[in-house]
Amino acid sequence: MAERTALCQASSLEVGAMARFEVAGEDPLLLINDGGEFRLIDDDCTHAIASLSEGRLEGGVIFCPLHGGSFDIRTGKARSLPCKQTLRTHKVSVKDGVVYYEG
Repeated sequence: MAERTALCQASSLEVGAMARFEVAGEDPLLLINDGGEFRLIDDDCTHAIASLSEGRLEGGVIFCPLHGGSFDIRTGKARSLPCKQTLRTHKVSVKDGVVYYEG
């Protein structure tokens, strides 16, 4: 059975903002408020050890701060080199104003 973990109040993450979370048993995760929809992806770049939470978000694309490669935040798919491997995406839900990781 999937475990539900509270991440934050939905109102604490403005549209276009992102926040890094550490959940027991998981690699670091990155929560993004994508126009009111919450996206949860792995925080570690698949190309090199870098935290995407320190990167740049432009629309639905996040850019790695180390080499500038990018990923689609909705699918996790690598969008530009040097990134080639897809990021894992994770299920989230919002209930009573709280964003949950459904892991």
